[in-house]
Amino acid sequence: MAKAKKLPSGNWRVRVFDYTDSNGKDHVKSFTAPTKKEAEYLATQYKLTKRKITQSITVYELINNYISIKSNSLSPTSLSGYRCDLRNHFDLIKDIYTDKLTSDKLQMWIDGLALRLSPKTVSNSWGLLMAALDHYHQKQRYDVKLPQRHQKQLYTPTDEEVLSVISYFKEKGDTDMVIAIYLGAYGSLRRSEICGLTTKDVKGNTIIVNKALVELPDGSTVLKTTKTTSSTRTIQLPKFVVETFPSKGNIVNLSPNVISKRFIDAIKKLDVNHFRFHDLRAYSVSIMHMKNIPDVILQQRGGWASDRVLKQIYRRSISDFAQKYTDEINGYFEQINEKT
Repeated sequence: MAKAKKLPSGNWRVRVFDYTDSNGKDHVKSFTAPTKKEAEYLATQYKLTKRKITQSITVYELINNYISIKSNSLSPTSLSGYRCDLRNHFDLIKDIYTDKLTSDKLQMWIDGLALRLSPKTVSNSWGLLMAALDHYHQKQRYDVKLPQRHQKQLYTPTDEEVLSVISYFKEKGDTDMVIAIYLGAYGSLRRSEICGLTTKDVKGNTIIVNKALVELPDGSTVLKTTKTTSSTRTIQLPKFVVETFPSKGNIVNLSPNVISKRFIDAIKKLDVNHFRFHDLRAYSVSIMHMKNIPDVILQQRGGWASDRVLKQIYRRSISDFAQKYTDEINGYFEQINEKT
């Protein structure tokens, strides 16, 4: 039982743990009464009532309540994604009371999802359920096997391919796309960060990345903070890039989806390997890695919270450099062989 403490006012107060928010911060609930016994009674009653409610709640109600509690701390994109997940991926177990969940029931649900969804999407749905259960102190030990994630075969463009796309948009007179590609390839910016930049964020050759324009499922956009605290950063750009910026207003007057659409259309028309706009960040990181730039600088410039994604990216070597080194290696062995 929580113990009451006497306040300067003469009243007694009990503070009990309530929940942990998405940022890892613990929240408490306070109960104040004229007497010590009454304050402790109120706190105990609250804890018992909360436990009873959460033990007799369906999966749907549990997750819906969890999303509501997190609505003020989640980004609009994450909030919309959670709600969409709850609507579409929990039909098989949504009416089951949480204290009746078993490993077999959950495995059947996971197996059903795996037949129509990607391993990543299945894992996200499982993560949402576990987070909601954990929030209400109902997380049990379940023996459930998730589908194995597939290793994505992503392509990192070459110098020539990046320059080819830039030339394409220069010929079309599409300055917005030229700047967007510059910022993605030479600054390692995400689409949302590019669309959030204004001339007020430019100081000489340095840009301040502190916001992002995010598109919601209904097509509307919202300006919010960057993806993570590590994403808020300053980046010094080549002089020729900054010289293409407009004198005022938004640096790029496009939405993230429009950038992707125009980029995909260009790739289809050009004689280059298929790659996404987002792969320009991989191109930027790969070049810097080959130039022996320290990982801590790469991580800061790209705005990653950890080096996990960073290392995945630069393991994907650029094909023209890989071929160059392969030719050098084979050439050396050929020279050795000629001496035999």
